[in-house]
Amino acid sequence: MGFIRAFKGAIGGTFADQWLEFIGPRTGVPATAAIFEGVANGQNAGRGANKRGSENVISNGSRIIVPEGTALITMQDGAITNFIAEAGGYTYSTDEQNSQSFFAGDGILSSTIKTSWERFKFGGIPATQQTVFYINLREIPNNRFGTQSEIFWDDAFFGTQVGAVTRGTYTMKIVDPILFVKQFVPAKYLMPNAPIFDFADMDNDAGAQLFSEVVGSLAGAFSNYTNDPEKGNRMSRIQGDSVGFGQALAQAVEDNFQWQSGRGLLIERVVIKAIEYDEGTKALMAKVREADAMGGARANTFMQMSAARGIEAMGSNPNGGGAMGMGFMNMGAGAAGNMVGGMMNQNAQPNFTVGQNQQGGQQPMFDPMTGQPLQQQQPLFDPMTGQPLQQQQPAFDPMTGQPLQPQQPAFDPQTGQPLGEQAPVQPVSEPIAPAEQPAAAPVEDPVAKLTKMKQLLDAGVISQEEFDAAKSRVLGI
Repeated sequence: MGFIRAFKGAIGGTFADQWLEFIGPRTGVPATAAIFEGVANGQNAGRGANKRGSENVISNGSRIIVPEGTALITMQDGAITNFIAEAGGYTYSTDEQNSQSFFAGDGILSSTIKTSWERFKFGGIPATQQTVFYINLREIPNNRFGTQSEIFWDDAFFGTQVGAVTRGTYTMKIVDPILFVKQFVPAKYLMPNAPIFDFADMDNDAGAQLFSEVVGSLAGAFSNYTNDPEKGNRMSRIQGDSVGFGQALAQAVEDNFQWQSGRGLLIERVVIKAIEYDEGTKALMAKVREADAMGGARANTFMQMSAARGIEAMGSNPNGGGAMGMGFMNMGAGAAGNMVGGMMNQNAQPNFTVGQNQQGGQQPMFDPMTGQPLQQQQPLFDPMTGQPLQQQQPAFDPMTGQPLQPQQPAFDPQTGQPLGEQAPVQPVSEPIAPAEQPAAAPVEDPVAKLTKMKQLLDAGVISQEEFDAAKSRVLGI
């Protein structure tokens, strides 16, 4: 007993005229359906044209159509008696010696299916009537998954554990129909007039089981993906790599629940619709983005902008920064450009590893409270020569350890010149003769005096208060 193939592929030509009655797949089946019954097409028991037979049962001489993307099985007492995975038209025969019970073609999965056939095929004498079912071999879409709380996994790129809440969909295929039917499908879907086995059916307990197993394997899938060097070890690539992450999830469900080897199921693609990282992971990703921004050619742009802002700030500083800005101008465009270029070259390849420096230079210092690198004080330049000035080391109070404030020099309010240190008083042993009265000093032009004092004020040598006091004295106010 078995089937005789009448033609390959879709029905057409003379067979369309000859095959007016045949068994075919049920119409209106959703894309998420896995198993559905065969029904009679054409004239049925003299009751007129219809597309729905009373039972999915065949007997000697029954004609059957197997469309592309489907497989056909016949069953008796819960055992598989025939299997067809090649598209075409077939006639069921109970007495033809050349009839066959197994048509798997020569595809890449035919050897796997044949192994399952030898394992589960019916061992007795088939009855004259068989129950017919079709199995969907196309990708089954829109299988949803989602987590209610964070899942955590070890991430090779971050070098620590990260977590997220995520949801999405995946597609899967039935790659071994015989194994799928025998090992996973409940018996109520394998009897005459059985309901459709639909993965999207909320009352399908088998579909709900797959949902739970996928959610339970997500952490392993994320770990498989981010720890695979061929995937780049980057979390940001997961949402754009549906096939790559699908392979990672397929491996996770295979490791945990033997989807392919035990049930004949394989996940093909995964689409992550949303992923919300926990606060710790967000902070890590922000640091990675900052590090990425400071690498390569982009670092040169940032250094140019930073150097330009620094020179502009020094030039507009009223407390002596103007002289430094003048120093940059006196150095010439070439010297200033060389200095900025040297700064960019030094930072073109930033190193974010503590305790190492790719350029072999001075190690950076870090604030012990915040962990951030300390800003190094920029050297001062002589405004006339453009050479760096030697900075005096600050003195410290031996009692408190605090830096001492340097004493500002005093200036003569009349002349604007710095006052010298007073010579020590020598002891007088003999009376000193009265000194001759000095000649009266020539009277200085008050306008010239005030002009000179104004120049000292503008240069920052004297303060506004000292200038006002001198002005009062000169003018006799």
